[in-house]
Order: sequence, then C-alpha cells, then structure tokens
Amino acid sequence: MKVAWVTGASSGIGEALTRQLATQGWCVIAQGRRKDRLEILAASYPDQIIPFVGDVRDEDACMKVPELAQERFGRLHAVIANAGISHRALVEEVSLQVLREVMEVNFWGAVHVIKAALPLIKVNQGWIVGISSIAGFRGLPARSGYSASKFALNGFLEALRTELYGSGVCVLTVAPGFTRSEIREKALTATGLPQAESPLPEHKLMSAEAVAERIYRAMLRRKKYLVLTRQGRLTVWLNRFLNGALDKFIYQHFVQEPGSPLKKI
Repeated sequence: MKVAWVTGASSGIGEALTRQLATQGWCVIAQGRRKDRLEILAASYPDQIIPFVGDVRDEDACMKVPELAQERFGRLHAVIANAGISHRALVEEVSLQVLREVMEVNFWGAVHVIKAALPLIKVNQGWIVGISSIAGFRGLPARSGYSASKFALNGFLEALRTELYGSGVCVLTVAPGFTRSEIREKALTATGLPQAESPLPEHKLMSAEAVAERIYRAMLRRKKYLVLTRQGRLTVWLNRFLNGALDKFIYQHFVQEPGSPLKKI
C-alpha cells in the first residue's frame, strides 16, 4: 500500500489526482481549504482518503501532514504539490499584494510541503511531484506573477532533483497546458478580486481527469518532466529556439481573450 499527500485536492487537478491514486489502491492525505469538498471526496473512498484542511502558506500546518501520515499509515511515498492560484492583470496595474499572494501559494506553498515531506520520501525512495505550468517555461502576458512563481518552482525542483541524484527519489516537474478547472474563475484581478468567469472555452480544454491519468503514468515511469498538450509542447520548444520571435505570437494569442488587459495598451 502506497501513501501520497496531495495539495489543492478540493477541486481541479488535485481532486482528480486524489481520485486517480485512490482508484489505483493508494491511500491519500488530501489537503485543501474547503472542508465540505474534502469531506465529500473522502466519503467516496472512506478507507483510503484522509481529508486535511489547511493552507499551504501555513508552514506549521504543512508540518503536521507527515506526522499524520506516520500515525495513520506508517509511511509516505509521494508528495504532489498542486495547490495554486493565478491572476490576470498588467504589471503596470497589478497590486504588489496580488503578486506576493500568487508567489506565496504557488512557490512557497510548494516549498513548504516538499520540505516537510522530504525525509519520509527519501526513506521510501518515492516521488516528489510539482505541478508547474507552461508559464514556468514561457512568461505569459498579464500573468507575470503566475509565470514568475512557476519559473521559481521549476528552478527549485531542478536543483532538488540534482541534489537527490542517486537517492532513488523521483522528482517530476509537470507542466499542464490549459486544463478544465476553476483556476481561471478564481484568478485574481489587479486589485485582488476574483475575475469570476473564465476567458477560455472550458469545455474545449483538457480535462483534469485526463491530466491526472497522464501524471500518474509519468510517476510510474519515474519521468523528470511531463509537458502536456500539443500547444504546450510546441510553446516550450519554440521558446527554447525562437524566444524573441515568439513574443509577437504570444501577444496576438492572448490579446484575443475576452476582457484581455492587453487591449488597454
């Protein structure tokens, strides 16, 4: 029996990952901030999913999860740092507090859970999985803080993977493309309020369940990177070899979004 700790488990990719792991026989400590959703999720797999209400920004709360894993299961094989938020606003207009909040959740939140889990993961030669983004390889306009947080996460995971060389621990960096979830509805505006609706056709995006399945397969293969969707892989490739030329195409793509802040320029 393997045991995983998944953050951001109350919706989207985190919820789908929790269900995917439970379906495969894993036990999961599912962390999130919405108690009601976590309880519904845990009720689906009452012997396998343990809900844990806690904010990844709270280092002390995160330190309690490995203790819970030891108490309930005697082990911890994987940590999946998935919790994240986004924003959509121009650098010129966005509040510094919004940028700090995005960095606190997306980068420091991941650092908190990975640091807390690392000793147990090393013992079991398990998995450290960071849910990054295509924006961690290519900065996206009107999402400067989000991009910065994911670039930071990518660098942290790459350094950690190198430190753990030969330890038997798999460090996997996942870059989903646009995925059907609540992240755009809850994305912060320049003043910190949620934008309330997605600017993208959500029904056409890759499902969270499909993303979760691909992540699980990548874990089993002990891969280092997983970049999802054809558009995502093309963007990463083009940015590596045609960085300057890509600015125009990225701008033209995002300026067409409904309500794009770029239209103000």
